[in-house]
Amino acid sequence: MTETVTTGSKGAKRDKRGLTVERVFTTEGVHPYDEVKWEQRDVVMTNWRDGSVNFEQRGVEFPEFWSVNATNIVTSKYFRGAVGSPQRENSLKQLIDRVVKTYVRAGTEHGYFATGADAEVFEHELTWMLLHQVFSFNSPVWFNVGTTSKQQVSACFILAVDDNMDSILNWYKEEGLIFKGGSGAGLNLSRIRSSKELLSSGGTASGPVSFMRGADASAGTIKSGGATRRAAKMVVLDVDHPDIEEFIATKAREEEKIKVLRDAGFDMDLSGADIHSVQYQNANNSVRVNDEFMRAVESGGEFGLRARLTGEVIESVDAKKLFRSMAQAAWECADPGIQYDSTINDWHTCPESGRITASNPCSEYMHLDNSSCNLASLNLLKFLKDDGSFDAQLFVKAVEFVITAMDISICFADFPTEAIGDTTRKFRQLGIGYANLGALLMATGHAYDSDGGRALAAAITSLMTGTSYRRSAELAGIVGAYEGYTRNAEAHQRVMRKHAAANDAIRTMHSNDVAIRDVATREWQRGIEIGARNGWRNAQASVLAPTGTIGFMMDCDTTGIEPDFSLVKFKKLVGGGSMQIVNQTVPRALKALGYQDEQIEAIVEYISQHGHVVDAPGLRPEHYEVFDCAVGERSIAPIGHVRMMAAVQPFISGAISKTVNMPESATVEDVEHIYFEGWKLGLKALAIYRDNCKVGQPLSTAKKSEAKAVAEPEKVVEYKPVRKRLPKKRPSQTLSFTVGGAEGYLHAGSYPDDGLGEIFVKLGKQGSTLAGVMDAFSMSISVGLQYGIPLEFYVSKFSNLRFEPAGMTDDPDIRIATSVLDYLFRRLALDYLPYEKRAQLGIFTAEERTAQVEASDYGAAAPDSVDLEELRSTVESKQQEVVETQAAHSTAELMDLHLGKANDAPLCMTCGTKMRPAGSCYACEGCGATSGCS
Repeated sequence: MTETVTTGSKGAKRDKRGLTVERVFTTEGVHPYDEVKWEQRDVVMTNWRDGSVNFEQRGVEFPEFWSVNATNIVTSKYFRGAVGSPQRENSLKQLIDRVVKTYVRAGTEHGYFATGADAEVFEHELTWMLLHQVFSFNSPVWFNVGTTSKQQVSACFILAVDDNMDSILNWYKEEGLIFKGGSGAGLNLSRIRSSKELLSSGGTASGPVSFMRGADASAGTIKSGGATRRAAKMVVLDVDHPDIEEFIATKAREEEKIKVLRDAGFDMDLSGADIHSVQYQNANNSVRVNDEFMRAVESGGEFGLRARLTGEVIESVDAKKLFRSMAQAAWECADPGIQYDSTINDWHTCPESGRITASNPCSEYMHLDNSSCNLASLNLLKFLKDDGSFDAQLFVKAVEFVITAMDISICFADFPTEAIGDTTRKFRQLGIGYANLGALLMATGHAYDSDGGRALAAAITSLMTGTSYRRSAELAGIVGAYEGYTRNAEAHQRVMRKHAAANDAIRTMHSNDVAIRDVATREWQRGIEIGARNGWRNAQASVLAPTGTIGFMMDCDTTGIEPDFSLVKFKKLVGGGSMQIVNQTVPRALKALGYQDEQIEAIVEYISQHGHVVDAPGLRPEHYEVFDCAVGERSIAPIGHVRMMAAVQPFISGAISKTVNMPESATVEDVEHIYFEGWKLGLKALAIYRDNCKVGQPLSTAKKSEAKAVAEPEKVVEYKPVRKRLPKKRPSQTLSFTVGGAEGYLHAGSYPDDGLGEIFVKLGKQGSTLAGVMDAFSMSISVGLQYGIPLEFYVSKFSNLRFEPAGMTDDPDIRIATSVLDYLFRRLALDYLPYEKRAQLGIFTAEERTAQVEASDYGAAAPDSVDLEELRSTVESKQQEVVETQAAHSTAELMDLHLGKANDAPLCMTCGTKMRPAGSCYACEGCGATSGCS
């Protein structure tokens, strides 16, 4: 695609002749649809918890190479028309044509193309790229473009609120309209005066935190998009606001409330019946810090909190202590995140038109108040050639097509408010990004947390944004620069030079990086030269979004900037059913690392059984890091995520949607370190999530319901726990035990229809503190069991606890215990839990462990003394692999089975499967629903 505009001296009249579009992916005389084989499929999507059908459409048409998952998601989410009616779309051709033809028609009307033939080539190229999953527009495009609905193309919005009641009530209204349309919004509340300031009437102001309650209730009431998910929103407060300490503690205090209510028997899971009584749960909270504050933290100095109306300091606080409170709250409940105001505004292309004060809910879009951004993401793995090199030139051409289409969309787009529409048309903010970075790095033999991986990611990101701005400058010469450019020309050019300088500073490690950076360097140079003459068409070009639903549409292994979630994957099959597979990126990576086919086959087989590469046959330990993932045996360290963000941030116009996952063992100091390093490394925003820091454990809902099916055959109301008392006469057993020399007794009573109902532990002398504590502990466990808490939940919590007495036991099945509680609950598991549940927890009898060893020694053949049924059910065998896969309904659940523990993630409210992280949001690979705004 080339520019055919002629330009004279500065200020001279331009001959705007439009773009001459050259074929890249397509063949002249052959329509893209005629190049692929199509097939008819039936889409029937069910809720696995109750078997109900969520969606059904039969006879839909898709290319044979599209996965079942992508087919299901596109059919259920993006096809328009009433289900069952003749007007309902039933082919991917109809969907792509509806969108692409609308773009091309608008481009023609607004003078983007030199001739009609160029418009046709552009149409074919876009069609080919979408058909072959090279890129995708964000969801609102598929929802709205080419329909009778409003042509809303943006997923991300930033609002504004001032210090008066009219503005505050208007904020509630505007958020509601955006949520209703299926998108998310963010805003900064720092203009609202604090609760420490006076009103003009003489009373005391309520403060922004109080007004957050009303907005939170509104967001919780309006389901985003009308049905699929709750609203997504971001609330930001500046660190110098006098109410900042209250803001920081807001969600942490609510998390304490959740714990108390949960312990009292209320259903406080993420989708529980009683969670609605808790406030502030519908927003992501972030504190906006500036360099002044961070330097005060670094030096241990004081920092002033300023009145909103006068700007005077009304209170001085210890900066380090305030920063610690942020880390403490984030450690407790994952909020607040942090946004680095000085860095954000230092890279602002339009400072003369206003500061950047807020972001969208996922933190990737940052620009002026009352603005929006439409997104599109490229599938990076599509540009990896068979020889392992990245096709930089093809990537440049793809970026040109995508960024041109994105800019055209602003010409015909509708917006939820007049103010947002006005700002967006004046500044034309775009958000091109990518998916599958994690898969690309693995496929090329790079560890995610490595200098080589970061160099490759930085070079690709620089090339993407450099090409986007170069094309934007060319478009400015054809259809004009954005309206706000003249006022911000100097600042915009300064930011372009900063990007180019960062590109020059990339430390290349491999021939791939060198080749890509060289192309990027030329793109930045050309873009700056053309922009100096024409200006730029867009105030912003790129962001890194979560790519949740569209990532599934493109059959991506990884979303946005994220590493691979896991090495094993849950795959749906044509005609129904599912299977566990090892990610296709793994054999490609092994090939790139020099392994032979026989070695690759053995390693893949090992991964399919274990879910990780540790001790895989023939795999060299120095290559383990290439296969490190977000979860699993070798999960990437938190600082590794931060370093990757820092590597690509200088080449992103906006910011990056990403949550840094931290283990449950992480400390408050670890969170402080991550937040501080984010500032030092030049990030714009950062959020963390510590495993198990929130009470809502969605997977436990399913487990509790399974346990109740065993322990409570009568029908109960799920949201109101009912105690099932033991009968007067019940079966029981008493066990004497020794742990580390300490002797004790365990009495366990059962229901007549089976199922543990009470325990009593005798340890220590009667009347001693230890004996009293064990009596109280036994009573609390017994009451919990009678209220339906599954035994496996207690086993998972108390096994492996470490404290004295510990050591050798006199139990042949449990030879060593790390504490008395570790021994007791592992013994209870052996006595009362079925094998399948114990296998997930990693608890086996001595006989079962012997059978496993013999099974692995004898392969398929087993000695007569070993029970064949037991062998078939061992976790090492293929049969258990199938059982585990059938018990899972998503990759996240599959990894839970491999890990033997439940990872934090919400259940999808549409289909009930466990979601997996996508940036700072979650996405369901079963039906495509997301918890955020992408």
